[in-house]
Amino acid sequence: MSGDDLKKRAAEAALEYVADNTVLGVGTGSTVNHFIAALARIKHRLDGVVSSSEATTQRLKAAGIPLVDFNSAGPLPLYVDGADEANRRLQLIKGGGGALTREKIVAAASEQFVCIADQSKLVEVLGAFPLPVEVIPMARSHVGRELLTRGGQPVLRENFVTDNGNLILDVYNLRILEPAALESELTNIAGVVTVGLFARRAADVLLLGTEGGVRKLLPDSAPSK
Repeated sequence: MSGDDLKKRAAEAALEYVADNTVLGVGTGSTVNHFIAALARIKHRLDGVVSSSEATTQRLKAAGIPLVDFNSAGPLPLYVDGADEANRRLQLIKGGGGALTREKIVAAASEQFVCIADQSKLVEVLGAFPLPVEVIPMARSHVGRELLTRGGQPVLRENFVTDNGNLILDVYNLRILEPAALESELTNIAGVVTVGLFARRAADVLLLGTEGGVRKLLPDSAPSK
């Protein structure tokens, strides 16, 4: 079974969390694209969807799924999104697609965050996947120097601008033992818009597509090792 098939399994399983006559948030990425395709089958049951990116907005429109402006939606009962890495506390690295800031905003406004991914995304320690950091363009060099002092190796994502008009630094060589603390520390660097650590607001449920079916994980209360 291909990795894409495993993503589709996880995406399909997330439908059971979608209640009738509600507005939900939808993230961005290859696994979420499968979820949007599944969501199109039940669009008549939805009041609408809040999108986390321009790419997702276009897919939702193409599927005929009604869109709702985030500022008029109020608190959301559900947010469904993927991840580039997840640990057993359901703390995540996200932003491989560059939509981390809007994803983080929608996640923060949601009562339940269901993360969908294939089995390869579950790791013991976050950081093998380079950590995306969205930065104001004028602060790129300053933020890069600050990241170097913290042991990371920042690399500018070439030929890429976020939906917010900013740049992405992908930070390599991190072994993130305290994700929530690092999220707070890096977010406080002047010029950083946000970082791709979803630790202070982690996922509530992780649905992993595996060869044997969909595995449902809840946050492990034990510290990550």
